[in-house]
Amino acid sequence: MIHETIAELADSLPPKQRFLGLDVGSKTIGLAVSDSDLKVATAIDTIRRSKFTKDFELLTEIIEGRDIGGLIIGLPVSMDGTEGPACQSIRQFGTNILDRMDINIAFWDERLSTSAVQRFLTDEADMTRKRRGEVVDKLAAAYILQGALDSLQNNN
Repeated sequence: MIHETIAELADSLPPKQRFLGLDVGSKTIGLAVSDSDLKVATAIDTIRRSKFTKDFELLTEIIEGRDIGGLIIGLPVSMDGTEGPACQSIRQFGTNILDRMDINIAFWDERLSTSAVQRFLTDEADMTRKRRGEVVDKLAAAYILQGALDSLQNNN
């Protein structure tokens, strides 16, 4: 089921289950997982995209292996707040997951998440371009997920 808010998603979770955050791009899917208290996001992996069926199989392994009760999927909203074709594609990705699995999903505005992570990796961590390319997607997923978790804590 797709929930309108992170609070609704959290209310639907069985006790001690966690969120999986997704930063879905055209070439990769960055992954991050929350702790069971829904307070801290941790970057875990990046999936190199292929066919949806293969991507779904990999996501299913992670969902089943980490007690995931819900997905938070980054939504690439335009800077003016409108949703364009990229948002439609991400929403369809979520619908495709629901067609194959019974899981709770919420979308989270990911505006500037990748650029914020890129800026941090360049300015603060002084990482090489190659190394940034290896970690940026999973860190963007963690940034997205942490934003959602923080909003959940701030509304309680």
